[in-house]
Formats: sequence, structure tokens, C-alpha cells
Amino acid sequence: MLKGKKIVLGITGSIAAYKACYIIRGLVKAGAEVQVVITPAGKEFITPITLSALTQKPVVSEFFSQRDGTWNSHVSLGLWADAMLIAPCTASTLGKMANGVADNMLITTYLSMKAPVFVAPAMDLDMYAHPTTQQNLDRLRSFGNHIIEPQSGFLASGLEGKGRMEEPENIVAFLDNFFESKSLTGKKVMITAGPTYEKIDPVRFIGNYSSGKMGFALAEECVRRGAEVTLVAGPNVPPLSTFSSHLIHRIDVESAREMHHAAVEVFPQADAAILCAAVADFRPECVADQKIKRVGQTMDIHLVPNPDIAAELGSMKRKGQLLVGFALETNDEETNAQYKLEKKNFDFIVLNSLRNEGTCFKSDDNQISIISRDGRKDYGKKPKNLVAKDIIDTLVQWTICD
Repeated sequence: MLKGKKIVLGITGSIAAYKACYIIRGLVKAGAEVQVVITPAGKEFITPITLSALTQKPVVSEFFSQRDGTWNSHVSLGLWADAMLIAPCTASTLGKMANGVADNMLITTYLSMKAPVFVAPAMDLDMYAHPTTQQNLDRLRSFGNHIIEPQSGFLASGLEGKGRMEEPENIVAFLDNFFESKSLTGKKVMITAGPTYEKIDPVRFIGNYSSGKMGFALAEECVRRGAEVTLVAGPNVPPLSTFSSHLIHRIDVESAREMHHAAVEVFPQADAAILCAAVADFRPECVADQKIKRVGQTMDIHLVPNPDIAAELGSMKRKGQLLVGFALETNDEETNAQYKLEKKNFDFIVLNSLRNEGTCFKSDDNQISIISRDGRKDYGKKPKNLVAKDIIDTLVQWTICD
């Protein structure tokens, strides 16, 4: 959580310096106090007046701000800050940081910093890929610095998308994650997300509209709180965000049977499981090995039941484990959810309804009720990342975190 945090933002001479404005805006919006320290080269790309207007603080650039002996204390800044973020950070500044070349105010502030330091590199791919730059990055990591890099796709070199500065909103999220309450530290959480696809033939399947957004939001919220997360993800769901992609163990599956196999294997080691996936209840009994051609006016598909993942995990649940379910209903919502809560041996169930317009499948918003044997709590419509906070707040209240 960034509210009340004091952040020193270092800006260097990169074309990405303009993005520092968006970083400041994100930090200030989250409640942080920001003090900018900029290199002389950085001022060639963005003016201190702009930065000062955003932070409501004078920008620090030189050791001496006037000719009357007034000077800026890098030691005081190092003691004042809760964190230092250098974004963008050029290859030149990386080299100076790694080797202690204290020839400007930013580097002396870095060397005096008592708080955690976060670095967002910004340079072209060739400079980033050079062994010297990689050596400097490794050295900074060994000093305990946090390197924020894009988690983009890869070429054969493994470096596509690297070098450019991470997007401002992801940088702010990275810092927010660092300061987030770690109420799930040491806990293992399994989450299922997205749809399952049941093949009819090599090109057709039975599926549903689930996007996986709710399950992914839950996984990222658990990571923010310090949990070790295994995410069992159905097909056609988006990639994880930058900050969490390397923190979450993701198992990709397609069918209900594949999800069942993964869930049953992971659950015994978990402290809690959240079953958010929209799992197909039935699958075709026979799957054609070639594309089915149109013959006649009708086609019959005989369906057979899929394994009931929730029921099996409910029967496996040991003392001290928590099992959380989801119920997406179109009618008799609470009655159906209560029945599912008991039948599957859930500790609590998250109810949402297709009758709430603009929620559920494919939407960025959701509107839920949380039902347990102790009662029901209703929530208003809000973005799924905030819904995830409500759900995990409830999880934390249970004995898993006692």
C-alpha cells in the first residue's frame, strides 16, 4: 500500500523520461509523497517545472541549489524515503550505480539510500543485451535492488521487448505490491480460472464465455499479500500482468478432466483453494478424430458427466484447509448457492448473477454476495480487481491466517 509512503523518484536522460509524469501521477493518486531527483541529462528531456507542478515539491538536481551556500543533502533524502525508484534508468546510470561512480546528485542519493531501491531500465535492445549492461544488472540485483523489467514475448535471443522501460501503471503496481499487507505470507493457495473446452472434433468444442479475469484478479491479489499461488488456467485466457507473471506457478489446461487432474494433484499441498473456473459439467462421449462433415439436417451429440472437481476436493479437504467456491446463477440465486455450499463442503461461496447487467462473463466488473453458514454479505458493482480484494479479505478472516 502506497498511502503515506515517501518515494524518491530518480529520472535520467532517456527519451522515456516523459513517462515519469505518469508514474508521479499514479504514485500521488495512490497517496504517496514524491520527491524528484533528476540528472542534468534528464532535464534535457523533461523540465523540472513540469515535475514540480506534479509533485508540489522543488525538483532536486544539483548539489547546490543557489550561490549562497544552500545545498541539497543526499544523506537526508536517503533517511527520508520509504523507497527510491529510478525510472527511467539509462545504461550510463546503471553502470554508475553498479560501480559507485558518484558524479551527480542522483547517484549520491542512491549510495546514501537506506530504503529499498527499484530500477526500471530504459535503453535500446542492443545496449540492454550487451554483456556489460547485463553484468551491471546482475550486480545491482546482488546488492538487493529490485529490477523492474517488461515480461514481454521472446525471440530466440530471449530478449524481445527487453530494454524499453516498463509501463508506468505496472511500475506503480510493482511498488504497491511491495508495500501491500503480507497477510498470506507462507500460505499456499490454489486457484482455478477460465473456461474448459470439451472437444467434439479437431476443430469444434463445447465451451462457455468465461474470460478468466476474475480468477486472475484473485491470483494477483493473493500474490500481493504474500501467498505462494498455483493458478490452474483454462484455455483462451489472457497472460498474467508483468509484476505477477514470475511469481505465480501457472498450469494451463483445456478440458475439465485436465483441470480435475491438476487440481487433485495440487490441492493436498495447499492451505486454501478458490474454485473460480467455469467448468463444463458434460463432455461429448465420443470425439471424432477428423472434422465432422455436414450430413443431413441434424446431428446428435451424446454427453456424459465430467468429474465434479469441487465435490472431490470437498471430500478431500483436511482440517485447516479452506475451500472457496463460485456460483454463477440465472435464477433462485441464493437457494442454489446455499445448496452448492453444503453439497461441495465449501467454507464460503461467492455468488454472482447474470441478471446483474455488465458483470460476469467477459466484463471487467462484477457484483457479488459472499455466503457462508454464518450468513450473507452483499457488495456493490465494482472492478474485478477490487472484488478480488473483498474475497481475499474474507479468506484472511478465516482460520488459515490465525
